Amino acid sequence: MTHLISRRTFLATTATFAALHPFSLRAAGNQAHLRIMETTDLHVHVFPYDYYADRPRDTVGLARTASIIESIRAEATNSMLIDNGDFLQGNPMGDYIAYERGMKEGDSHPIITAMNTVGFDAATLGNHEFNYGLDFLMKSLAGADFPIVCANVATEQGAAPAADKTLVPPFVILDRSVTDGDGNAHMVRVGLIGFVPPQVMNWDRRHLEGNVQARDIVDTARALVPLMKEQGADIIIALSHSGIGAADHVDGMENASVPLAAIDGIDAVLTGHHHQVFPSPSYADMPAVDVAGGTIHGKPAAMGGFWGSHLGLIDLMLERDGSSWRIVNHTSEARPISKRNEDRSITALVESQQNVLDSVQADHDATLAYVRRAVGKTDAPLHSYFALVADDPSVQIVSIAQSWYISDMMQGTEYEGLPILSAAAPFKAGGRGGPEYFTDVPKGDVAIKNVSDLYLYPNTARAVLVTGAEVKDWLERSAGMFNQVTPGAADQPLLNPDFPSYNFDVMDGVTYQIDLSQPSKFDPKGNLINEGANRIVNLMYDGAPIDPDAQFIIATNNYRAGGGGNFPGAKGDSVVFEAPDTNRDVIVRYIVDQGTISPRADANWSFAPLPGTSVLFETGPKAADYVDDVQGVTIEPAGDGPDGFAQFRISL
Repeated sequence: MTHLISRRTFLATTATFAALHPFSLRAAGNQAHLRIMETTDLHVHVFPYDYYADRPRDTVGLARTASIIESIRAEATNSMLIDNGDFLQGNPMGDYIAYERGMKEGDSHPIITAMNTVGFDAATLGNHEFNYGLDFLMKSLAGADFPIVCANVATEQGAAPAADKTLVPPFVILDRSVTDGDGNAHMVRVGLIGFVPPQVMNWDRRHLEGNVQARDIVDTARALVPLMKEQGADIIIALSHSGIGAADHVDGMENASVPLAAIDGIDAVLTGHHHQVFPSPSYADMPAVDVAGGTIHGKPAAMGGFWGSHLGLIDLMLERDGSSWRIVNHTSEARPISKRNEDRSITALVESQQNVLDSVQADHDATLAYVRRAVGKTDAPLHSYFALVADDPSVQIVSIAQSWYISDMMQGTEYEGLPILSAAAPFKAGGRGGPEYFTDVPKGDVAIKNVSDLYLYPNTARAVLVTGAEVKDWLERSAGMFNQVTPGAADQPLLNPDFPSYNFDVMDGVTYQIDLSQPSKFDPKGNLINEGANRIVNLMYDGAPIDPDAQFIIATNNYRAGGGGNFPGAKGDSVVFEAPDTNRDVIVRYIVDQGTISPRADANWSFAPLPGTSVLFETGPKAADYVDDVQGVTIEPAGDGPDGFAQFRISL
């Protein structure tokens, strides 16, 4: 709902310019109106479909965005459509093409086919374009009916950016005929220059090292923008697959769109990578960013969400100044394809364009078959019935995959060699979801769509740097899941109903016990309430008591690393690696890599013994099928619970 509010507010503040539609009618005899439309971070989402959940989804899909594009083209005499990168990877259709169907010479990639159908004028590369390797990338790009640019990735670096031999053209200058207010046609030369985060050299090191090099975004732009002017560009638009971040330039920055916009000669900025919307309140109060005006350093900017959720739109009023053109007015917005209602339901605002769906229907059907068949096997069932009371296989596989991924990402960094721990929480663990709201993947084949059962949310992987003391407090925070119990008493309630399961992090890489006779150190919101409490006992790393001053890397997700859940050591300031991949993608890659996974829980955590003490908890009735397999704890059925749940007893 926030994007709709921000758009209304924005339009109200710019009513003097946007009072009439279509905008082209506002142009005077020496003026022409040009509409710049942007998609970004499509990640192969053509159909409005969630392949992980295997069901339609109204919030995604280029086929839906295409309906907005069609209406805008009808409104404007002069328009251009540009993609800002991350189109080639990001959902199971992308994986199907890369890992199953492949790309032979002359093949067409479905996202390129769809973009050709919609009619893009140009695109730039995003970091995810490199995920499948350079050979796959170049074969895929060969099918595009539009130019694709990127200025800061070179196969051979020269003494300066202008001397680089770039992987794809660094920029393009497109001659576009525009109609002025008197109906006369003129030529405008629109320069488009693309940029990708230089971090691709680390993120896809196995594909890129020794093959290409990446330069700093801002330094590259400073060198090449004047060259574009020399070659006759009237206006220059930066295609920045880089987020809106700090205002001050530092070498190699990932999110460089703000200092990029400050460069003389750049007239507008299309941004992305953040999977956010601009203009929107998400970027309020940032230096050099004007949300109401839709500008960065006073220059029009837009970011069109992700997965086709929005269309970024910049309206430029161009005025002829002798033999050249200049921008005299502008507006920016992001138009959504859906809206979220007060009851959290979703209403689609547009329908899909049938010709776009038709263009990739065969690949969509093949992807459905792909997600429904096995990509690997599990030699143990993956269930979450006991995830809140014992080490659990469904959480274990997430932790293992995260460790596998982050271990690789730390290679070649200053953090290489530090011990890597992994924190993961159960998402489907009953509660308000009911007695059937549990992960339950049987032993045997694992399909891609099963991964959404293991990991509900489209989080991205993160790594944080913490001390041994913070590891302990991280676990103390998790231990708030449990009520304090009285030693020697029977059948006491174990689980705190006010504590959400997604904040119950289990940590792999260490061993520990939880002493339920102690009070919780933190309340359910993560606030410190008992400073001297010590529920976490016998905390060991590599067989020895953990050193409070030692440094550790914890593999987790962007929600937790950014402060979600208010965990010690994860307040947003300890992040040392922001992965470009979702945790779901990491799990799929791990399963494909391993072939057969062995997610047996290893009981690295347990409850500290309290002789003569027992507790009760509720879980799904199907838990009875697995109760004998749970390690590290003694569990027995204890009758029926309320609302269809089953009750079990733990003897401590």
